[in-house]
Amino acid sequence: MAGHSKWANIKHRKARQDASRGKVWTKVIREITVAAKGGPDPDDNPRLRLALDKANAANMPKDNIERAIKRASDKSTGNFKEILFEGYGPYGIAVIVETASDNNNRTVANVRSYFNKYGGNLGTAGSVEFMFDRVCNFKIKTEINLEELELDFIDFGVDEVIQDDDGDVILYSSFENYGSIQKEIESRSIEIVSSEFERIPKQMKELSEEKKEEVNILIEKIEEDDDVQTVFHNMN
Repeated sequence: MAGHSKWANIKHRKARQDASRGKVWTKVIREITVAAKGGPDPDDNPRLRLALDKANAANMPKDNIERAIKRASDKSTGNFKEILFEGYGPYGIAVIVETASDNNNRTVANVRSYFNKYGGNLGTAGSVEFMFDRVCNFKIKTEINLEELELDFIDFGVDEVIQDDDGDVILYSSFENYGSIQKEIESRSIEIVSSEFERIPKQMKELSEEKKEEVNILIEKIEEDDDVQTVFHNMN
């Protein structure tokens, strides 16, 4: 009986891991499909390059990736698109929700229900987006001096260069410079640890730990939705 119980625990644990991986793959596939609408060639489509990087990082099979790119040109997925939601969480925390959906009504209803149920309210387009800067970043491994690196990349639109606690270097720039910066990094054979698009708050809002927990519940519920790609907020 003990052996059976142990095996049951292993199966449940594996099921949770598989479910988690499946959710990641679902989000990445949608991101690839939306990005590929801007062109199937990653060399000419920075957003697709980023989505493919995420797919590789998630160990997604090549067949899945190729189907997602092909799906972008399929007429049956013509209504598959990005929808941006803006609103406020508890205590006036600004929240931006990026989604990729083939059913606008479903996504709108779901996101609105999360805000309503967990102490927030969904706003109109432009109600909080102005509070964030849209940027891209690259985490790289290099021995080049930070000041020298910043001078080298300033012509490619890099605004800031910092070093994190692990010793990796992070380059920040406006999101439209993603493609030119990535190509320059690769031409120098510098290892890219990760890259992503972000919406960085212009001002952060401080809350008590108890109030933060209420906001986190809302954010977690939104992030669990399959249509949701990313959630940004200005809570410190």
